[in-house]
Amino acid sequence: MRHLYQIQSQLTTNPIPSIDPNIIAVKLIGAFARFANTRLLALIFRHYLQTPNIFAYNALLKAFAQNNDWHHTILYFNSQLLSLNAPSPDEYTFTSVLKACAGLARVTDGEKVHCLVAKSGCEANLFVRNSLTDMYFKFGRFGIAQKLFDEMRVRDVVSWNTLVAGYCVNGEVGEARRVFDGMVERTLFSWSTMISAYAKLGELEEARRLFNEMPQRNVVSWNAMIAGYAQNEKYAEAVGLFREMQECGMAPNDVTLVSVLSACAHLGALDLGKWIDRFIKRRGMELGLFLGNALADMYAKCGCITEARLVFDNMHERDVISWSIIITGLAMNGHADEAFECFGKMIEHGLKPNEITFMGLLTACTHAGLVDKGLQYFDMMEKAYGISPKIEHYGCLVDLLSRAGRLAKAEDMINSMPMKPNVIVWGALLGGCWIYKDTDRGERVVQQILELDSEHSGSYVYLANLYASMGRLDDAAQCRLRMRDKGVTKTPGCSWIEVDNIVHEFFMGDLSHPQLDKIYSMIKELRWKMKLAGYKPKTDLVLHNIDEEEKEDALSVHSEKLAIAFGLISTSPGTTVRIVKNLRICNDCHDATKLISKIVEREIIIRDRSRFHHFKDGKCSCNDYW
Repeated sequence: MRHLYQIQSQLTTNPIPSIDPNIIAVKLIGAFARFANTRLLALIFRHYLQTPNIFAYNALLKAFAQNNDWHHTILYFNSQLLSLNAPSPDEYTFTSVLKACAGLARVTDGEKVHCLVAKSGCEANLFVRNSLTDMYFKFGRFGIAQKLFDEMRVRDVVSWNTLVAGYCVNGEVGEARRVFDGMVERTLFSWSTMISAYAKLGELEEARRLFNEMPQRNVVSWNAMIAGYAQNEKYAEAVGLFREMQECGMAPNDVTLVSVLSACAHLGALDLGKWIDRFIKRRGMELGLFLGNALADMYAKCGCITEARLVFDNMHERDVISWSIIITGLAMNGHADEAFECFGKMIEHGLKPNEITFMGLLTACTHAGLVDKGLQYFDMMEKAYGISPKIEHYGCLVDLLSRAGRLAKAEDMINSMPMKPNVIVWGALLGGCWIYKDTDRGERVVQQILELDSEHSGSYVYLANLYASMGRLDDAAQCRLRMRDKGVTKTPGCSWIEVDNIVHEFFMGDLSHPQLDKIYSMIKELRWKMKLAGYKPKTDLVLHNIDEEEKEDALSVHSEKLAIAFGLISTSPGTTVRIVKNLRICNDCHDATKLISKIVEREIIIRDRSRFHHFKDGKCSCNDYW
């Protein structure tokens, strides 16, 4: 890159008279285009060329278009049309400009360029016709796109691929499949396009069937399937397919790693995430915006906020998503003050916060019990930045007020919302009713939830718990019977733990793990040591009408306790045990884990549905406020 700058500088100051400067300019533009340095391309074109020919114009427009710099593509094309000395555009010119019109979704500009194409006699050119077809598909003009395709006298594989991709992008997967099935020659692009289209619709079985049928695969086809799994929350499948990709000897690229890091973040698969971090460094891959954000997000969601900030600090470019990842990560890990400080620095850097940023700030306030500050940030959204709060922001604020015991204000806020409250918003208030034993309000909220979702298991569980705590055992039993009659089942608690790059999954009372005997032996040992330390199980959390000993047995096999036991028998002493749970950690497991961390002298990190809990020396980072 440095040598290219030197050549350009020398040629600008000492031009070679025997060589046409247009030839040199075309070569330089092509070289700099590979480095996406569009600013320098424009400088070469403007200052080095007095009378650019058609080859120079085409090289410049192609370079801009290849680097998705649509605005400059159209700007210099307009300059070409308006200049008296400029050459008339040809088929190569139109190919770049049509791509820019499609990229910017400028329908009027695209139609004007189409008119120029027709007047110039280039409409029948294969490359131009492919570009026109692609542009009209991206405008959503299926009829015109199909007509252009049907009228083509000659078609190449790009023509067919354009037709398949056009229908897929616009959600017309049935039409795309019809074209795909009729293709004589299918390329890797057409296969990958169809796989991505099915994955976006959530039809993963069909996507995988096509993937398995491919005669050969490249990195794009692997990426299509891995991304499909990750986008449809099939994170274990995404990781599994990534391992298959490695076994096949296919090297991943940054697109692959972004999808896999997303899966690692949701599964808490820190070991694999760290391996990817090392892989990036070994390959000398640039930590661009998307890859850097994905890596920082993985560390933040695995409870490694220090590592997340290190990645953030090493990124050459940061956007609002980068800052939001760190703010949210700090909030989830209980570092509210640092999250607020980070927000201040973001504003100093001239970035405007978005909806995600404020979700992170409100989350920080919720986990720290900072009601007034939360209300301040909520008001700031619209007044200072013109961001209309969404239902998620209202839900977060209701949660903040409810946890702090300000239930009346929380209910008033729900009733004054500009949109209809959903189950999640009412559920946030219901949680506060349970904490503060507000039975009248709680029953009223349950009715609101059941009107929205008659099969909402949490409401039945809440009522059963509430009645049982008040000694109304018949009512509690009746509530459980209603659940059974309606076929309502409680969402099963599930916990994941990664050991030696393998993610292990546990459900309550799980008996399926290969090391079952060792796990339950460790559970038994922990129960004995915990009782000696004064632990008393919270048996009131068990709704079933069984004796106290059976209730204690039921509590001892909650999914996170099984995962902790497996982590203890599978890792060396002193190693941090990291667990991800799909639901909120219960009071008994929270108290038990605090005690276990002291007994085994280990840090135990549990990421539940709402936040991280860092257990160490008998204490939790949430200070028992969650």
